[in-house]
Amino acid sequence: MDLSECIRFARENPVTYIATVEGNQPHVRAFAMWFADETGFYYHTGTEKRVWAQLQANPRVELCFYSPNTPPAGRMMRVTGRAEILSDRSLGIRLLGERPWLTGIGVTGPDDPKLGIFRVPHGQAEFWTMENNMRERDAPRLTF
Repeated sequence: MDLSECIRFARENPVTYIATVEGNQPHVRAFAMWFADETGFYYHTGTEKRVWAQLQANPRVELCFYSPNTPPAGRMMRVTGRAEILSDRSLGIRLLGERPWLTGIGVTGPDDPKLGIFRVPHGQAEFWTMENNMRERDAPRLTF
């Protein structure tokens, strides 16, 4: 397993379940991953949302990507790492170019303070299948 395999899997299965923590309570929700490359897994959200405050208070996250198409029960990739808040205007411009529907929900431009962009640049990835279901601790892990 290498990082390119993880990136490919994420691109093919962009719906991501992201777990954050507030106090001692975990919270999980689905995100549509924006993109992934060698620099990380990229997402965006509204800064008024609780998830944004959770990321700022505790950047530790776990991402979960799932493909149901691998028999008998699918294949899952979990990525554990720290979210990094980004304030790069060029990313905001790119985001609005690739997802213009954001302006329809109130984002006024790449510098809009309601627009939060983050990525997970480093961490540890592992794949799960039924093949290693009862041997999860033995599953190969990639630190990136």
